[in-house]
Amino acid sequence: MIVVTGATGNVGGALMRILTAAGERVRAVSRHPAEVPAGARHWSADLAEPAGLKTALEGADALFLLVAGEEPREVLDLAEAGGVRRVVLLSSQGAGFRPDAYRHPVTFEAAVRASGLEWTILRPGGFHSNSYAWAASIRANRTAAAPFADVGLPTIDPADIAEVAAAVLREPGHAGRTYELTGPAAITPRERAAAIAEALGEPVRFVEQTREEAREEMLRFMPEPVVEGTLAITGDPTAAEQKVGPAVAQILGRPPRAFADWARRNLAAFR
Repeated sequence: MIVVTGATGNVGGALMRILTAAGERVRAVSRHPAEVPAGARHWSADLAEPAGLKTALEGADALFLLVAGEEPREVLDLAEAGGVRRVVLLSSQGAGFRPDAYRHPVTFEAAVRASGLEWTILRPGGFHSNSYAWAASIRANRTAAAPFADVGLPTIDPADIAEVAAAVLREPGHAGRTYELTGPAAITPRERAAAIAEALGEPVRFVEQTREEAREEMLRFMPEPVVEGTLAITGDPTAAEQKVGPAVAQILGRPPRAFADWARRNLAAFR
């Protein structure tokens, strides 16, 4: 039995479909009721209130854990008490490269390593699906806006993260490992907009924001330290943050999916 937290998210939803298709029994955990694939059962629970996870974790073998809530230690204690032996944490590349700005995932990583469970940590960089932020403006007036138009980062398809997570949850050989997950190549915001335009078969105008314009917009839905860390990565990435990592190909036996592939598969959001 595998417990998947964040079961309605870009990664969690795909992970549930992969696991149930492989015949695994899955308990899907999210804050709100949700439809789940055959072979899965849904629990309404919030990682910010770990006690609500107790029944979902009882009798489970493995846990896919998001960085959410403030009490990773309590969640991990409940998991161990419920019989969980393996935990896979979806962290962030920022925990390794900019720990001062990404203290929340750093805290979760430390708790997982100290838990006594068999653990694996996944550290993806930016998601291809962050481009959903453009969906409304592209639908309305075929415009996409972002700062640092020509700075590239190797963003990753959430579907690839889900496939890696499924492999790590089900296969031996990943205990005690931390994997940096990237896409196949660095891609700039301008290039992402062009890829969406090509998939649409229509022009998309790209508007480069100033750093301050982007900061004000991001502060509406992100804490300030994360905003500053994100702007630092997207505007002035280190060589390590721009590097394409080998982990996805090593684990899945194929290259990670390009942004253009993600854009074609998710075109309906931008029509």
